[in-house]
Amino acid sequence: MNIAYRAFCRTFQTAFRLALPVLPYREPDIIRSCGELKSALRKENIRSALIVTDKGVVGSGLTASLETALREAGVSVAVYDDVRQNPTVDNVEEALMRYEQNGCDCLIAMGGGSSMDCAKAVGARVAYPNKQVGQMKGILRVLRRLPTLIAIPTTAGTGSEVTLAAVITDDNIQHKYALMSFPLIPHYAVLDAALTYSLPPHLTATTGMDALTHAVEAYIGRSTTKETRRLALAATELIFGSIQTAYRDGRNHQARENMLRAAYKAGVAFSKSYVGYIHAIAHSLGGQYGTPHGLANAVIMPYVLRAYGASAHRKLYELGIAAGVCSTRDTHREGAEKFICAVEKLNETMGIPKKIHGIRKEDIRRMARHAAKESNPLYPVPKLMTQRELERIYDCIAEGSDVG
Repeated sequence: MNIAYRAFCRTFQTAFRLALPVLPYREPDIIRSCGELKSALRKENIRSALIVTDKGVVGSGLTASLETALREAGVSVAVYDDVRQNPTVDNVEEALMRYEQNGCDCLIAMGGGSSMDCAKAVGARVAYPNKQVGQMKGILRVLRRLPTLIAIPTTAGTGSEVTLAAVITDDNIQHKYALMSFPLIPHYAVLDAALTYSLPPHLTATTGMDALTHAVEAYIGRSTTKETRRLALAATELIFGSIQTAYRDGRNHQARENMLRAAYKAGVAFSKSYVGYIHAIAHSLGGQYGTPHGLANAVIMPYVLRAYGASAHRKLYELGIAAGVCSTRDTHREGAEKFICAVEKLNETMGIPKKIHGIRKEDIRRMARHAAKESNPLYPVPKLMTQRELERIYDCIAEGSDVG
């Protein structure tokens, strides 16, 4: 990366960091159960709601209590349950059609980040009926208020219930892109740990590691604040203390509650301090192969953290202290390596593979180009990397080999 472009990236990131205190960031109003939604529905004068979800959530019966609460509040209900693991433009358009056909004035996303991302994009299309989803990708392209948006996470990982981002896949070009605008932050979030009881162990693991990725990237970046650092450290401590219990015993309420709190805290942290190359690479793999986002983040994280080298040692050491995997007797380098090894150990313990199978050599250059374009200049990463450096990381992820 030449000196001029490097300077441009850092200047761009500094401008965003300086603007952070005056940006219109907000958090959703928190509701503790679906049964407590009535007051919010009355306040917003909601008459008809579209539930955006997937067939797994519907099949597990999780929408039943929500539909009951809506009908008891006098709200008519429509359901769109075809959201894919990586929501697509087609998902958004189909859900939008259902929303319009039923005269809805509220969107309720129930499920993981995919359902929430889809609902956010539907809201953006309602606000901008003459714009396609791809025309709203990028930063601050959505400025109008969305219809009332309620997020009900049934996983503890994405933090989408509090973020300003929606990630959508365009199947035509096999590429993921993000819409990042403040009106995409949900107006309400229902945080009920009991809704995560039925999450299978594998999804508990990968969504939990997704939350850890958010905390780590928010903490090690160069656009942190005292608040985001505090939240990222707290999320890291909660995840290391609870994820394996939640994985082994899905009905352990305290572990599930801790993971839900961690996901929320990490969501606030990365919304304000952004993410980094882990996410950029994960998005490209999701767009190209449909790789689940949480799984991709979990596998990619150790490779990218090692590639950052000394630029991330001190902050990874501090995360290691919070996680309880290193001590003040360690050097920054030793603590950083212990933290990365602890991440790898979590993956191994929960059956998450060391590499991502099926990456084709001929796809790497294009995916690295997408990842570099997404990251630079926006993401305030500890160390700027070129497309060629990112290609090497893809090679290592495909082979399961160490980053040199």
